[in-house]
Amino acid sequence: MSLETTFENAVKESKTISERPSNQDLLKIYSLYKQATEGDNNNEAPTGFDFKGMAKHNAWKELTGLSKEDAMGQYVDLIAALKSA
Repeated sequence: MSLETTFENAVKESKTISERPSNQDLLKIYSLYKQATEGDNNNEAPTGFDFKGMAKHNAWKELTGLSKEDAMGQYVDLIAALKSA
């Protein structure tokens, strides 16, 4: 099975995690997904009191330089760990 197929399956499985992941895990899921599907974050940071948006922006920004393949692999591993927890 290709990495892209495994990644797509993990994305589907992420919606069936029985227990809500921690905020830190949710940010990791979000940032790895964005890095895997869009690459480096070159967007403007949110302004004002958008604390959630800023946290998501920063989490994705921290992955700058991570290849799409590595992001996919880490995403798959994270979802597998959360599903088995």
